[in-house]
Amino acid sequence: MTTTSFVKIYGPPVLKAIKVLEKISVNMPEVCIMDTVIAATPDYNMAFGDPDYTMNYFMPISAAEIEVERCSTIISKSGERLGEYDFFFEWFTKPSMEQLNGLIEKIDEAIEPLGCRYTITTKK
Repeated sequence: MTTTSFVKIYGPPVLKAIKVLEKISVNMPEVCIMDTVIAATPDYNMAFGDPDYTMNYFMPISAAEIEVERCSTIISKSGERLGEYDFFFEWFTKPSMEQLNGLIEKIDEAIEPLGCRYTITTKK
């Protein structure tokens, strides 16, 4: 059973906030993600199954070349649904309280300049 941290963004700017969360995720090898932008991509499983497509998608966000290995693990393949949320971080192993607090700190710092708010709910 995986642990997932779901994020609901209260914007505007929702799209900019999603991009900020994607940027955070590139440097978090302990998670994979899903968001409303990726989920809206036609045949996203097939598209993001291609490491070149994934690299091209994340390169402008990360401002650096994303590792090929990371390209194959960054998008969730679990079938978990976003539901009412805009984004989720799916943990590969059960996160510690320190990891969860670290994620919240990263989100707080990254989203603050945008002026929007968010909630985060972690579920098993």
